[in-house]
Amino acid sequence: MFLKIAEDYAYQTQFLYCTYPVLEPFELTVRRNILVTSALPYASGPLHLGHLVEYTQTDVWVRFQRMRGHRCTYVCASDAHGTPTMLQAEKLKIPPEKLVAEVAEDHLTDFKNFQISVDNYQTTHSAENKELTAKIYLQLKKNGHIKRRTIKQTYDDKKGMFLPDRYVRGECPACGAADQYGDACEHCSATYTPMDLKNPVSVVSGTTPSVRESEHFFFQLADFQEELRAWVPDHVDVSMVNKLNEWLETGLKDWDISRDSPYFGFEIPGEDKKYFYVWFDATIGYMASFLNLCRKSDNEMEFSKFWENDEHTELYHFIGKDIIYFHALFWPSVLSGSGYRKPSSIFVHGFLTVDGQKMSKSRGTFIMASTYSKHLDPDCLRYYLAAKLSSGVDDIDLNFDDFIARVNSDLVGKLVNIASRCSGFIHKLGEGQLSSTILNEELLDKFIAAGENIAADYEARDYSKAIRQIMGLADLANQFIDEKKPWIMAKDESQAEQVVRVCTLGINLFRILIIYLKPITPALAERAEKFLSISPANWSDANQPLLGHSINKFKSLLERVDPKKVQAMIEETRSNFSEKEPAIKTQTEEIDIDHFSKVDLRVAKILDAKIVDGADKLLELKLSLGEDERTVFSGIRSAYKPEDLKGRLVLMVANLKPRKMRFGISEGMVLASGPGGKDIHLLSPDNGAKPGMKVR
Repeated sequence: MFLKIAEDYAYQTQFLYCTYPVLEPFELTVRRNILVTSALPYASGPLHLGHLVEYTQTDVWVRFQRMRGHRCTYVCASDAHGTPTMLQAEKLKIPPEKLVAEVAEDHLTDFKNFQISVDNYQTTHSAENKELTAKIYLQLKKNGHIKRRTIKQTYDDKKGMFLPDRYVRGECPACGAADQYGDACEHCSATYTPMDLKNPVSVVSGTTPSVRESEHFFFQLADFQEELRAWVPDHVDVSMVNKLNEWLETGLKDWDISRDSPYFGFEIPGEDKKYFYVWFDATIGYMASFLNLCRKSDNEMEFSKFWENDEHTELYHFIGKDIIYFHALFWPSVLSGSGYRKPSSIFVHGFLTVDGQKMSKSRGTFIMASTYSKHLDPDCLRYYLAAKLSSGVDDIDLNFDDFIARVNSDLVGKLVNIASRCSGFIHKLGEGQLSSTILNEELLDKFIAAGENIAADYEARDYSKAIRQIMGLADLANQFIDEKKPWIMAKDESQAEQVVRVCTLGINLFRILIIYLKPITPALAERAEKFLSISPANWSDANQPLLGHSINKFKSLLERVDPKKVQAMIEETRSNFSEKEPAIKTQTEEIDIDHFSKVDLRVAKILDAKIVDGADKLLELKLSLGEDERTVFSGIRSAYKPEDLKGRLVLMVANLKPRKMRFGISEGMVLASGPGGKDIHLLSPDNGAKPGMKVR
């Protein structure tokens, strides 16, 4: 249970941590000391299902380690600082500290509902984080890794504030796409500064920003380039190493770690109206949350064991692939430059789509964690996400039809059904007591032997493989019961003892399966343990069968997922976002027919399409314009598979000045519409159009 113990609108907003008992193992040779974190949810809003991919992945691993008898501590925090929090608080007319405290409390409620077994949760706006951030900065400065530099920034004259990159939108300077962020184009993947945008607009006030100079503080990331080059391959998911090496090969740039007033955050020691950029103190928030936990237990020695190069401790970060730069390059460098240990490993996962598309408020698929838990059992979502999660960074899709079918088939139809089929006969013919002998030791041994392979899959975070093994065992258990047909045997009174033996084995197989699934479905496991009348199980308990043991009468352990409840959840989500704030429209300059006539729009045929290595959004297109062929790099990879594009007719800007990219020369631009992600739609001509035809 999470209990809030303070809510003062200063640095002392803290929450009582929840201590989860480490279960003693049946056998254990080496007890590991592990510290685990997951990425910090932003404090300006609630958790959604996309967040739960990461917290589920982390929690499953943590629970597994605890079941194995290891000491595994899990800390997290709300990411409190930055412009979004400041503006949201201003909009609500409350102090930002109050907003941070309220949102953190909501996060904790969601964590509790979804059985996220965090040991300590606070906010980055804490005394410990302020203390550590200042300490680390001053040490970096002392060691020569901080320098000052005057830079130019966009400034909102109406609001009286410098604008972060994403608070400026306009036309991409490379391809001309409208309504793009101030740091990168979602259409062509070009990177730039807000000053490069055409027709820029402040997202805060809707006015055209000016440009002003300001002195900023930079962390010299390049100081650690060679150290990172050696460290990354052994400490980051192999699938992300190529991307990181790409950044390393092009050269690491100094990182701006300061922001100007007004800004919600920690002031830089010794400076006037200068604040630490949120990304500098956010990652330090991992350390701060753990330090807070250590101080609550009056054992600050623990802090040094995990953060000062103790070879007997392990430190792991679970993150999404979108923040790999900060966690695998910036963060290890900050730690190394200030005298702390680097992570043992960084575990990376992909994104969540819903029904094959980016989560959408209008479609009702941008689902808040609280909305889900109001309608459906959180264990069902944990199971479904785990069934899709592997050790890689592939995106996973929540398909509601598949979700309903899989949960109802696997958890209800296969797993819970074993207990349901067997328990009645135990009570009817055995007075609720299991047999003292095992009917089929070979089958039981097969289930027990599978434990180490399943454990290896958990350790590797390949939960989908673990689940396939577990459900394969569930099929064997049901097959055994089907073959024995205890419901027919029970009609013969002389077979009563044999029926109890059959069902005793069935109950034991069910118990083993529950143990193997417990890291994923902890609430279901708790209900099953009450039914079995046993204490909370650890991993090694699967090795010892329950014999001569009394069990309780069976009560429903899990309801089937009702499609009507899924639809109700979607409808509630859609209604929650029905009233939208008016979007700020980019101010574009009117043109006349003479300007438009300068654009040479042509029909083109896609001859070939392939993925661009090292680019997340780009496809390389080979286009035919009749007698002419062009190569175009297009940011449509998230919406189209290369093999589906060959032979398709598209529209392209044929006289666009060729642009040199690190992948090659892009000789034009294909036309598409949509906001980005999977919502990208190529424009095509009508039937009869031929490659090379001019669009008039």
